[in-house]
Amino acid sequence: MRKQVASWAEFEAAEPEFASRVRKLMSSRKHLTMATLRRDGSPRISGTEVEFADGQLRIGSMTRAVKALDLRRDGRVAIHGPTADPPAGNAASWKGEAKIAGTASEVDSGGDAHRFVIDVQEAVITHLNEAGNRLVVESWTPAHGHRTLERE
Repeated sequence: MRKQVASWAEFEAAEPEFASRVRKLMSSRKHLTMATLRRDGSPRISGTEVEFADGQLRIGSMTRAVKALDLRRDGRVAIHGPTADPPAGNAASWKGEAKIAGTASEVDSGGDAHRFVIDVQEAVITHLNEAGNRLVVESWTPAHGHRTLERE
């Protein structure tokens, strides 16, 4: 059975071009949105920032922030990159948006704040085809590799 999560470095090694595009989209602006699970299992949406360093995808949090407490209890996390509308009159030039789902593990932050390393379970980019009339969903998982699907 293939591995279900991968470090950012393993993702980059397995699919360098796709990982580069995911990273570029996730880094296109400072603020992203992440989902964690509350104690009762319901979702919590929070703002976050990401850092790509030393072959890792990392996020930080202020001391005892609820999102950090969520991740300490249950490391499952989804991060949605910044979004923008497709350009009017040229939808095909839209760069798309990126999403990552994975597992967060807390590591030493060197201070009072929290730091988590995210292992990737799935990375996704959605964009439009060259004609600008169909949605293209590209995804990567450690178990299935890179896949592309077009939708109406």
